[in-house]
Amino acid sequence: MQEFSLPTPQEDFYNITNEVKQAISASGVKDGIAVVFCPHTTAGITINENADPDVVRDLLLGLAKAYPDRSEFRHFEGNSTAHMKASTVGSSETIIIADGKPILGTWQSVYFCEFDPPRNRKFYVQVIGG
Repeated sequence: MQEFSLPTPQEDFYNITNEVKQAISASGVKDGIAVVFCPHTTAGITINENADPDVVRDLLLGLAKAYPDRSEFRHFEGNSTAHMKASTVGSSETIIIADGKPILGTWQSVYFCEFDPPRNRKFYVQVIGG
């Protein structure tokens, strides 16, 4: 398993595909799976389009509209919307490995999703196979 650190100065989707590829390469696994995991309750992991930056912008806008801050929220840290967004996105992704490479679509990348910045985050990549 490999641990990665990631500074997240703003709410955004941070492309971590290169780190995932690095972990796969370092593992020596040719065929198997890689699990990318976020151990934080106000951040997540997703796979989505990498070609048009407006996709990430639109995802962030959609999540902000779906989960607006509300005065009736009781969580004392004031980041209930970040918890909701993280729960919706999820904390992990599983990626198939074939011939030592992740199977991703032409326009797909792996993203670390920050919903409660600024933070210094961690994520993990566990590679399983032979």
